[in-house]
Amino acid sequence: MPTQARLFNKHDFGKMEWPQTVDGSYAKRFMFPFFDHGTEYMIPNVQTSLYALQLDESHILPVTVNHEEYESSYVTSPYTHYVSYAKEELYLLRSPLTERLLKGLLAGMGAMLRASRFNQAVHVNNWLVSTNLYPELTRDQVMSSVALILQSFPSHTLIFRSLNRTTNQQLMLDLRAIGFRFVPSRQIYFLRPSDPSTMNAKARWLVKRDYALIAAHDYEVLRHDQLTDADIPRIAQLYQALYLDKYSYYNPQFGIPFLSHALREHVLHFEALRHRGTGVIDAVLGYFCRNGVMTTPIFGYDTSKDQRIGLYRMLSAMLLDIARQNGHLLHESSGAAQFKRNRGAFADIEYSAVYDAHLPFYRRMGWSFLQKVLDGIGIPLLRKYKL
Repeated sequence: MPTQARLFNKHDFGKMEWPQTVDGSYAKRFMFPFFDHGTEYMIPNVQTSLYALQLDESHILPVTVNHEEYESSYVTSPYTHYVSYAKEELYLLRSPLTERLLKGLLAGMGAMLRASRFNQAVHVNNWLVSTNLYPELTRDQVMSSVALILQSFPSHTLIFRSLNRTTNQQLMLDLRAIGFRFVPSRQIYFLRPSDPSTMNAKARWLVKRDYALIAAHDYEVLRHDQLTDADIPRIAQLYQALYLDKYSYYNPQFGIPFLSHALREHVLHFEALRHRGTGVIDAVLGYFCRNGVMTTPIFGYDTSKDQRIGLYRMLSAMLLDIARQNGHLLHESSGAAQFKRNRGAFADIEYSAVYDAHLPFYRRMGWSFLQKVLDGIGIPLLRKYKL
């Protein structure tokens, strides 16, 4: 039986028949406040139009539609991801000459991408977080999704973000067969703590030592149900200290409304570290799981504390312990590469699958050029510097 694909916007969202599944319930809890209040109320630096894509009676996927919005977070703005954010991360190369050369390349490339209306794009399965996790989709569901989106938005590029060969091999094959190109995004890391063969003795010792820091520095672990709305401002502060102040304001700026909703409706599962002496929460993580994979959109700690206390190491050890208990493959995103490798993680390349064959040449030119630059320069640099 052919897949029935339907697209709903904020005006007819209430007409949807939600799948009676774990993923269907999650999608409903996630999307409702975005339709009710708008994305910028929930995540102030995300400007987009949100739709819900229904596939048969099995899946509901969020779809975001953009036109320009060049200052939006990279979760909806390809320009921000590949140009604005990339400029900010050049310092990681620790090579002034390479930085200057690439900064010039990015400036020229940015102008060309704007001219090609680079941000006029639709993202499928876009949960507005750093890493989108995918359900199992049949080839017919993939093809029906693509056909419906292209019919609904014929002048937009179609994008599936956050794809990698470790967890999305079949989906990537299906998309390639339709004519998608694969544009590299970043180098990411995976670990399966429940499988002893993936961690050598040194890695296990490091994780055990990291976890021991919790008691050594007089912290206690707070589980999700021990946290309340009164803790949300502190959680927001800790996330901002790491992801925004230390890294980049192009990361999604999760506001108090989003975090409060995520805690109350279990959109994310939170755990935190509270100091027994001060009674103050000094570190927090928020994760979600889908199809056996786990990722952590919320990760933050008090960066004003002495690094020797090891709050980052404590949080990471907690995360590995949660993944071990649940038997999940842990998607560790990017960054802190050597730290993750030392604890047994392996690297993979993440891609955005891009379909632009229906667009005029000047629209395809930007993606084509970007793909060549990243395949020829970007990926070799990521692997060379182990970023």
